[in-house]
Amino acid sequence: MAITAKMVKELREKTGAGMMDCKKALQEVDGDIDKAIDFLREKGIAKAAKKADRIAAEGSTYIEVDNNEAVLIEVNCETDFVTKNDQFKNLLSDLAKHLLSQKPATVEEALTQKLNGEGEVVETYINSAISKIGEKISLRRFTIYTKTDNDSFGSYLHMGGRIGVLTVLEGTTEEQVAKDIAMHIAAVNPRYVSRDAVSEEEVNHEREILKQQALNEGKPENIVEKMVEGRLNKFFQEICLLDQDFVKDPDQKVKKYIASKGATVQSFVRYEVGEGMEKREENFAEEVMSQIKK
Repeated sequence: MAITAKMVKELREKTGAGMMDCKKALQEVDGDIDKAIDFLREKGIAKAAKKADRIAAEGSTYIEVDNNEAVLIEVNCETDFVTKNDQFKNLLSDLAKHLLSQKPATVEEALTQKLNGEGEVVETYINSAISKIGEKISLRRFTIYTKTDNDSFGSYLHMGGRIGVLTVLEGTTEEQVAKDIAMHIAAVNPRYVSRDAVSEEEVNHEREILKQQALNEGKPENIVEKMVEGRLNKFFQEICLLDQDFVKDPDQKVKKYIASKGATVQSFVRYEVGEGMEKREENFAEEVMSQIKK
């Protein structure tokens, strides 16, 4: 029997299982939806799917470096206890290696690929881990960087992976220099490498806000412009890496430190676990009580 997209969609809505898992289940049972649901339950995949609506805002970042390629990933789970689990740690490593070897463009593409090009489908692999670990787990995002032999990667995981930073420095092979910059980024959280990277629209927006602030303070219009430019410089120091005071030596700017090493910052990425995601309101004690009452 031909398996249609509509059938796969229906099974996915009923079980929450992945697209590839649903298609395979339907093929195994010749298109029978009810038997396909049983098939997924027997494989433990439907069990994993039941956790799909849970909030997974904990987790860990992880960095894998392979010669001139590196990847930073974020994988989410429901509690921080799971991040200390060896199975979860192995999952991080396996996913990072897969991303470097297969280089998908998106998370969605990664989930449909075979693990390292030859194993089970990535989404199925994650669902198997969910069944074993007992929590919702998801690959949220990743960034892959490449460099030349004359450049260096700076990788840094803070608080066991709560924050992960990956940098690329051109013109130096000193990994410690690149790591120092990664540590600075983890601590200070800049948004851009330099002022040139900030859009004109964002600068103009900030300039207007600062101008109105100065006028509201009752400052004379003839000095407002100078005040705005001064405050705009402070704004750049807050968001631009090269304008910031270097955390390991606050007496010099990051730009000066980098220049003293004959290097330039090509790019960086910083992930903080769960940023921008909904967090669970209930605390652990309340969760235990809610389970007791059931």
